[in-house]
Amino acid sequence: MQAKVRTVAFQGIDVLPVDVQVLVAPGNLAFAIVGLADKAVGESRERVRATFRALGLSLPPQRITVNLSPADLAKEGSHYDLPIALGLLAAMGVVPRDSLAGYVVLGELALDGSLSRVPGVLPAAIAARAAGRGVICPAVCGGEAAWGGFDNAESDRPPIVAAPSLLALINHLRGQQKLAAPEALVADDRATYPDIAEIKGQESAKRVLEVAAAGGHNLLMIGPPGSGKSMLASRLPGILPPLAAEEALEASMVRSLAGDLGEGKLSRRRTFRDPHHSATLQALVGGGPRARPGEVSLAHHGVLFLDELPEFNRASLEALRQPLESGRVTVARATAHVTYPARFQLVAAMNPCRCGHLTEPTRACGRAPRCGLDYQGKISGPLLDRIDLCIDVPPVAAADLALPPPSEASADVATRVAAARATQRERLEEFDRKGKLLAVEADETAGLLADRVRNWSKPRCNADTDGAVLAAVAEPDAEGRALLTRAAERLGLSARAWHRTLRVARTLADLDGSNAVRRLHIAEALGYRRPQPRAVLAA
Repeated sequence: MQAKVRTVAFQGIDVLPVDVQVLVAPGNLAFAIVGLADKAVGESRERVRATFRALGLSLPPQRITVNLSPADLAKEGSHYDLPIALGLLAAMGVVPRDSLAGYVVLGELALDGSLSRVPGVLPAAIAARAAGRGVICPAVCGGEAAWGGFDNAESDRPPIVAAPSLLALINHLRGQQKLAAPEALVADDRATYPDIAEIKGQESAKRVLEVAAAGGHNLLMIGPPGSGKSMLASRLPGILPPLAAEEALEASMVRSLAGDLGEGKLSRRRTFRDPHHSATLQALVGGGPRARPGEVSLAHHGVLFLDELPEFNRASLEALRQPLESGRVTVARATAHVTYPARFQLVAAMNPCRCGHLTEPTRACGRAPRCGLDYQGKISGPLLDRIDLCIDVPPVAAADLALPPPSEASADVATRVAAARATQRERLEEFDRKGKLLAVEADETAGLLADRVRNWSKPRCNADTDGAVLAAVAEPDAEGRALLTRAAERLGLSARAWHRTLRVARTLADLDGSNAVRRLHIAEALGYRRPQPRAVLAA
């Protein structure tokens, strides 16, 4: 007796098809799972046995062999429980074999026969839809699978079967029960963010925060302890525009693979990740035994806040250089070579020196200037070159603290940011229609992804633009170009710094409602290129 069930394996963001082939044949009593399965997959036999016992079923007293094909592809995770169980049931004749044809099956079995949540249902559903298949999954994952783009009118068979238990699924496949189609779930995004009106003083820092939000630029804040750097960073999500539908789907796919999607509800809120400075290299960029996504990928289309930047491991910080430039990260290991999207906005904060009081005249640093030089030297030049905005955040004066709260709230700033982003989106869509944007497409031979999530590196704001698009939209006037040329020669700006200055200037022009990049925009953008404490130390 034989049966075959289709499931998937995950390699980074790619979804690879796997056939679960079940053979029940005469021979010594055994239950073997072959096909490069990890420990979690090998333990499926015990969960399947317990589940069958809970349902009053018994395994046939014969030799059972489960082959996970292709056999040379590593199989990891507990989502193989349900396809193995259904393959056995089909081989035993409990459920019709043709009832499983055309479905991709994922799910973990509990000992009482219920189905538990598994990671990766959303990308698996998208891949199944691209391959013309349906999805069988646990009921708790049904809302997540419904975002795969299925059309209920395509076939008489439901494209998504979300069952609360194996017994309910058996009855559905045998036609004795009909499971309701799941609905796509949307998270409640009416969360209250900390308001920027709660910050007194720091008008220059608020301006830079608005510029960073409007163009998606990387930001570094340098200031003594208690100057409000973390408070400013925590207000950034409140002024950022919500995710577009395509962006929300991409970000949710990564979170689904990491098992971080919660109840399977998609949200249009931009993720704000703030790992502790003790985070390892694998935690930041991804890796580990199963090459899971790291913080840079979990912050895809969101914000990655690194407080106390020099306290992070040097190797971890240097690993950020490639994803900051390319918008993706490739984790290469002896047993895995996977790629995750990582188009995030970096916001970092640091003290000017180890004691934090280098620039305060009333609390002089005892080891100045060596303390500041050594501390700031932990941040390499190539990493600083990738940061668009560097600003000094001085301590808040007592006179500012005594003033009433500012009248401008986050909602007011968010309105201006949304207008600037809308201008950028229209501009980039115009170039896209003209065929001037080269999208990075996933290799279809490596994985089955829907068309709408192929373009990880597609420009969506000024911080993403480069090449011909940047030259066309951010060309400064004659005075602005002359100023940028002189500054590049005197400051020794790299080609990367030149282009990043133009991106910031384009954002400043968008906030001003100007079609042209003028000299004043170039001048302000140049003022953010180098951290002011370093200039003080070098003087």
